[in-house]
Order: sequence, then C-alpha cells, then structure tokens
Amino acid sequence: MEHRLDRSSLPDQVFHRLAADVLAGRYAPGERLPTQRALAATLGVNMASVREGIKRLEQLKLVDVRQGDAMRVRDWRAHGGLDVLVHALGGGAALDDEVMRSVMEARGLLLADAARLAAERRDEDQAALLARLAGEVAAAGSDEVAQGADFAFFATLIAASGNLVLLLVANSIRDLYFARLADFRGLVRDRGELAGLYVAAAAAVAAGDGEGAARAVTELTAAQEAAWLEGLA
Repeated sequence: MEHRLDRSSLPDQVFHRLAADVLAGRYAPGERLPTQRALAATLGVNMASVREGIKRLEQLKLVDVRQGDAMRVRDWRAHGGLDVLVHALGGGAALDDEVMRSVMEARGLLLADAARLAAERRDEDQAALLARLAGEVAAAGSDEVAQGADFAFFATLIAASGNLVLLLVANSIRDLYFARLADFRGLVRDRGELAGLYVAAAAAVAAGDGEGAARAVTELTAAQEAAWLEGLA
C-alpha cells in the first residue's frame, strides 16, 4: 500500500514518517527496513530524499546501516538519547501516553533539583525575576500569557541552578515545547489556585531555602501534571 508524501521538505517528511514507525514499534528492534528503492516507491519520493531521511535516522541511532547488509532497526530505548524524545514528539503526531507521562515525571524531578540548586546559587537579579514572574503567572489574563510566564519562571529557575547539564536538557526540550504549545496549555489551567506555590518557590529560592524551594516546585509541578492529565480525559 502506498503512503505518498506531498512535495514540501521531502527528506524531512521521509525522516518523520520512518522515525514515527520505528518509535511506535511498527518495526521491531533487529527487523530489516524495506530497501531504499522500495521505500522511495512506497512514499512516492526520489532516492535522494530517502537517503537523507535514512541518514538522519542513523544519526539518531534508530537504524543501523552497513555496507552490503540491509538496514536494521536499533533498540532506541537502549541506544537513543534525549534527541530521540524530541523527535518522537516533534513530528506533529499524536502524543503517546507513556512517553508523555515519562516527560511529566522527569519534568517534576528536574525542576525540583533545579530549585534546590537555585536557592544556593542564584544572584539577586534572578531572585527578583522569579518573584516578578510568579506574580505575572497569577495575573495573566489568558492561558497563552500564563503559559509564557510559566515557561519563563522555570527557565529562570534552571538558569539560576548554575548546572550546565540541567540547562542543556532544558534547551533540548524547549523547541519541542514551543512547537506544541497548545498541547501543554493545560499546565497553567489552574494557575489561580497554584499562584501561591509559584510565590512560595520564588521566596524560598530568594531566602536560600533549598528544601523549601524543592517542596514548593514538586507540589506545583504535580498539580500542573494532574490538571494537564484531566484536560486530556
């Protein structure tokens, strides 16, 4: 059966189609992919587009391409990195429940650790900015405005942590987040009820209370996740 692609950004579309198939388990680890010629015919594209798409799959460690052998699917859970997650969610496909629950769980853990470190390492400007952004979330007149303030609040928190790895993880996820803003809008749905937690987290960071900051952020992110999941129901 043919699944022809439209003519815009053909290598990108080949990549996203095949990546989605691998990440969804349509091809099992160790399974052979169809030949490049067969893929080109099925997708209605030229060989150059298929080669470029396959090259990107190989860079993400989703497939193994060896001279004289078939292209074989790799176990992305064993070999993939954070960039696989970004591509798994960034291609416009429906959000996978298991992946998104893992994202939300990791988000809470990362932000709690960032808050703990920020209380020790923040400067005065960062402390003041956190307090201001906490107020902006509560005062936002729309979900869109609140979402921007919420993102800025947590981005400032991570920057204040002074931890390079946390910062790079956040950078990796940022493009995905902005590409799917509507999908994550439920995080700020109950901002009026959660306003006190933003304020408490900012105050704890300013006071150098790492455990207090981590507690407030943990409670805040758990409540956000619950609201987000409720919105999906």
